[in-house]
Parts: sequence; C-alpha cells; structure tokens
Amino acid sequence: MPLVVLYAETLYPDHREERRIFGPDVEVRFRDAADIGALAEEDCAAADGLMVMRHFLTRAHIARFPRLRAVVRMGVGYDRIDRAALAERNILFCNVPDYGTAEVADHAIALALALRRGIALHHDAQRADPPAGWVHVLNPMIRRAESLTFGIIGLGRIGTAVALRAKAFGYRVLAYDPHQPNGVERGLGIGRARTLEELLSAADTLSIHAPLTKETKGMLGRKELALLPQHAVVINTARGPILDLDALEELLREGHIAGAGLDVLPQEPPVEPLPGLLKAYRAREPWLEGRLIITPHAAFYSPEAWHDIRIKSAETMRAALLGPHPQNVITPDMY
Repeated sequence: MPLVVLYAETLYPDHREERRIFGPDVEVRFRDAADIGALAEEDCAAADGLMVMRHFLTRAHIARFPRLRAVVRMGVGYDRIDRAALAERNILFCNVPDYGTAEVADHAIALALALRRGIALHHDAQRADPPAGWVHVLNPMIRRAESLTFGIIGLGRIGTAVALRAKAFGYRVLAYDPHQPNGVERGLGIGRARTLEELLSAADTLSIHAPLTKETKGMLGRKELALLPQHAVVINTARGPILDLDALEELLREGHIAGAGLDVLPQEPPVEPLPGLLKAYRAREPWLEGRLIITPHAAFYSPEAWHDIRIKSAETMRAALLGPHPQNVITPDMY
C-alpha cells in the first residue's frame, strides 16, 4: 500500500503543486472537513501523514489514526496541537516556521507607525461629522521614533525581523527572550533585557512575538502592562491569549496606554458576549477613536506567503516520511 498523506482542509484551487512535490509514490488525499473529528474513518485509517492548518488536533483525534507517522502544521504556531499525545505514539510533528516572516514583521511595524505617527487618529478625526479642522492632532501618542524605545518580546525569526525594521526607523530596540543564547542581541546591534519587567519598564512601544505556551499564556496582565511607560503603545501579532484584553482596556481608558494594534484576539473569530474593549471598538466610542486598530489574524498574508505555505508544508511532510532528514521538528519540551 502506498504512503497516504491526508489534507484535512482544502486551501488551494488545485492540487498540482502538492502532487508534484510528493511524486507518484505517495497518494495524496484532499478533504475539507469542518474539524478533524469530521474526517471519514477510512481516511483516518489510511493516513501516514496528516496536514492541518486551522484545526485543533487533540488526543482523541490522534487516536483515530492507527498508521500516522507524521503531522505537519501548515503554519508557525502549534498551540492547537497536542504534542504530548503525538510524542507518546512516536509521531513526528513539524511546523512551517519561515513562510510569512517578512509579512508579520511588516504588519507589526505598520501598526506601530500608524499609531505613533497619528495616522489612525487623523483618519478617524477627518471622517467625523463634522470633520476635524485641517490641523495636526495634539496627542501624546504621536512621537518621534528616535526618542522612543521599541520593546520586543520573543526574538525568534519574526522578532528578529521586527528588530531590524524598528532599528532602521531609528528606534532604540530592546528585546526579551530567555530562550535565546547570549550574544544574539549583539549580532543584531540591539539591547537585551534580562527580565520581562526590565523590558516593560523601558518599552514605549511593545511588540509581542512569542509563541503561545504555558509560560506565555496570560503573560501580560494589568500588573505587567502597568509597568510600561506613560502613553505606551502595545502591538500583538503573536497569539491573543498572551495579552489580557480587559487589562488593556482598563489602561487605555485610564490613558496610561495611548494606543494598541491587535492582529490576534483571545478568541478568534470573536463571539458574543464580546469583551468590553471589542464592544467599544465596534461601537466607535469616542474615547477609543484613533487609538485601537484591529486586523483579523491577517498579518501573515500575502499571495507570496500563501504560496510558500503550500510548497514548504508539502516539502516538510515529504522529508518527514521519505527523508533524507526531517525538517522543522517540534518536540514536546520545546517552549
């Protein structure tokens, strides 16, 4: 029986690229299931490799795959995957860490600049009824980049790309990542905070680029966000549960935090009852105008990045099943 690779979701209009990469010795099956539990028993029983993107993969799901040898997450994050259950079965787990690095980094910087240059403020003010006067807005959020510290949580691929971009705009860049070896910051020409508290106390603009783990879930609550300098800006293009939305709302209302740009939320898509901050945002409450930008977990996207996901994930699965060496392996003990 040939090796079988099962795609749980239909993401592309055709399957030519995938079949080309896997070649004639691998049977590739494409399904479009609402979740992993909705896949047919026949497909689960046959699958040697499983490709997932948006779906959760739980212990109960994994038990449905008696032949499974490898799982590839068609993306960077893996918080929806039960890595421990895969490891117990000696099932190889890989991700695709390098498909949208530039896009997410650009998005984070764009959110920061849109807030710090007052673009969002002016946009809302000029479409008000009546529109604001033809003058600049006096707001403490608007600052010169060279006068500010750009703080980064997480100095992996994306955090590094953000650091280089922020540095190019003239920011003093400071990063916190206890998992990176000493000296990484020297190669980038940036500063390094040894503790989260040290970073937060200095970061006029805070950009989050950490994975969602037990360590980072709920990392930024009111106590932590209150350490930021007065009129700080917060950017999150990582994972929603890292940042406490209620705490963010409180500090925005108090004026301690001047603005925020969020590409991720604790629950996606948001559902009723909405958190208070999202209610205020959708209602266009005056106190929040020009201070909050939300995008729908779209920082990763460009046509080029979408194509990269397709190619790189298939190449990763082929390497996992056929060799010569597995790529992008994620183990249960990785943060």
